[in-house]
Amino acid sequence: MARHLLQRALALLVSLAIAGVVVFAVLRLLPGDAAGTSLGVGTTSDQLAQLRSELGTDQPVGAQLWQWVTGLASGDLGTSFVSRMPVADLIAARLPVTLPLSLAAFVLSVLISVPLGIIAAVRRRGVVGVAVSAVAQLGVAVPVFWVGVMLVWVFALKAGVLPPGGFPRQGWSDPAAAIRSLTLPVVTVAIAMSSVMVRYVRSATLDVLDQDYLRTARSLGYSRTRALARHGLRNGAVPVVAILGIELATSLLGAVVVENVFALPGLGALLLDSVQARDLPVVQALVLIITAVVLLVNFLIDLTQQAIDPRLRGAAATRGAAR
Repeated sequence: MARHLLQRALALLVSLAIAGVVVFAVLRLLPGDAAGTSLGVGTTSDQLAQLRSELGTDQPVGAQLWQWVTGLASGDLGTSFVSRMPVADLIAARLPVTLPLSLAAFVLSVLISVPLGIIAAVRRRGVVGVAVSAVAQLGVAVPVFWVGVMLVWVFALKAGVLPPGGFPRQGWSDPAAAIRSLTLPVVTVAIAMSSVMVRYVRSATLDVLDQDYLRTARSLGYSRTRALARHGLRNGAVPVVAILGIELATSLLGAVVVENVFALPGLGALLLDSVQARDLPVVQALVLIITAVVLLVNFLIDLTQQAIDPRLRGAAATRGAAR
């Protein structure tokens, strides 16, 4: 087990290093010039050359990559081409919006999707099960921005109970206002995530319901609910944990769309603005952070699945011994 954990940790570090190089290279291949975008129309060649020298974009790509990598090793994410502020400070200023949005949406989606997915599987031949599956399928087909627009129309414009967008300038120093401003975005992301997860939870539960050990438990006098709770949830949790981890990681990507719909000053809005301004240090730092979150979540998924199902630990040990 320890050997497998070490191998997975090394694979995580190697994957992160490769992802960083790929992100850096791809951004340098995109058309456009950060200096030209900053100075605008009518800029002279001397002005462009001077700004490129100040930004460091006139250096060879290898030198730029080495400077970025050495900066990352010391915790320096670089300096924004546009605001000339440290990228770490820009990201830290936006995290109080994006992080609560993503985590709250994930928790809400789990509370919605897990019980509904189980109900849809247990009552798959009934009206309730069919209705839950149909609504989940509809939710997958509906774009997330459209869900946000509809929620704004109902709860902000018609009912007037929640703000249509924005975030209070005082931030979380006024918790009530901050929570009110994030309510509709959180619900929007949670609806989109729940629609996907309900289907996976339903599928995993159906697989468990067809297993022999569950029928054996029923024959011993267990009710269907007790048999499922005692013997089914643990076995059905392994595939569900995988999709939950993926949804947690991708909730950061969903914030890019939702934050722009609700005019929230989070990481999604920062990423979009930085792409438009060709602010490469900010873009590459954000993309690398999102990639690191995805890789880390996958690493934790592997450990969680092995903790849930001891057979996976045995398989991992067998593979390690064979190597």
